[in-house]
Amino acid sequence: MDARRTVEAVWRMHSGRLVASLTRLVNDVGLAEDFAQDAYLAALEQWPRDGVPDEPAGWLLTTARRRAIDMIRREGVRDQKYALLAVDDEAGAAAATDEELLSLVFVACHPVLAQESRAALTLRMVGGLSTDEIGRAFLLPSATIGQRISRAKRTLAEAEVPFALPDPDDLPARLSAVLEVVYLIFTEGHAATSGDDWIRRDLAEQAMRFGRVLAALMPAEPEVHGLVALMELQASRFAARTGPSGEAVLLEDQDRSRWDRTLIAHGLTALARARRLRKPLGPYTVQAAIAACHARAPSFADTDWVAILALYDALSQLAPSPVVRLNRAVVLLQVDGPQAALDAVDELGADPRLGRYHLYGAIRGDLLLRLGRRTEAAEELERAAGLAPTRQERNLLMERAAAATR
Repeated sequence: MDARRTVEAVWRMHSGRLVASLTRLVNDVGLAEDFAQDAYLAALEQWPRDGVPDEPAGWLLTTARRRAIDMIRREGVRDQKYALLAVDDEAGAAAATDEELLSLVFVACHPVLAQESRAALTLRMVGGLSTDEIGRAFLLPSATIGQRISRAKRTLAEAEVPFALPDPDDLPARLSAVLEVVYLIFTEGHAATSGDDWIRRDLAEQAMRFGRVLAALMPAEPEVHGLVALMELQASRFAARTGPSGEAVLLEDQDRSRWDRTLIAHGLTALARARRLRKPLGPYTVQAAIAACHARAPSFADTDWVAILALYDALSQLAPSPVVRLNRAVVLLQVDGPQAALDAVDELGADPRLGRYHLYGAIRGDLLLRLGRRTEAAEELERAAGLAPTRQERNLLMERAAAATR
């Protein structure tokens, strides 16, 4: 691995803890993220020239702290922030704990921010995603995401939001936004929107770690356990989702013996825990129930598609979105056939959010191919390939487009 790729890998793994550590010191998440970005850029410049340090995460933290001290000295600030930063002891330089990292998530998801800004800011600060990657996650232009992040930082600074977990009485009301963000981080790891990797385990595992910490913190909240179940059941398929050359392997073709049975067991246990609380099930728990249907099926053909379709109908009521309806159409293929599924997909075609979503074209192209409309299928798959964010997805779609006209 070359030095630049090492920088990017270390940043993905440690950027959240880096920002949390700096926020603990300066009590300003916007300023902390700026210092962290400075350290990241310094690493991109220095590591290729000087070599990768023995402790790369520590190097980033030390560099960011020095940048902060330099800025404060330049501006002539002599207050508590400077005093904290200037203390050169192990406590001051320590990496963030899980609780501090979770505190950073709650700060980024604070009610003073609009809902869409909470998710974007947390993905940036905790997940280490670029504005382009976040834009793809939200199906929005990166410029729009950049503006949201900048405004969110200013809002948090002006509101003087403290760097701490909410009081216990406030936790339930704050939970929904946090779960949304945690799952978005997992989704970016589950199906990466940039780079050469189909799966980014670092992001997925980070989100799963957040989920487990939340579950320990809020054991009476079924949606926390539902989210943990959903992530672990989906992560159980990681080893089977790529072939020997890194190519994507679709669910229908996966070797289920490669599914992680430990993660499946953990996921089913978390789902059972959510159900035992006997509260109304939320969207994450319903999605976990869908994933459980796949996990329990010995083969693709033996999957209980009727049950999954019913669960998607419930999910459409709880969390209506064009992507949920698109996924429902895929299940409809297995229940009522390709024409019914294509009709459902075409009903979604006018939604502008799906115009930038490559999987819409991928699914539509597959359905056209199943109906024998090969030329139309090839055109749709080629269009989807042009929108695909990763090399693996582009290659897969172009191969399917070529095969459609043979």
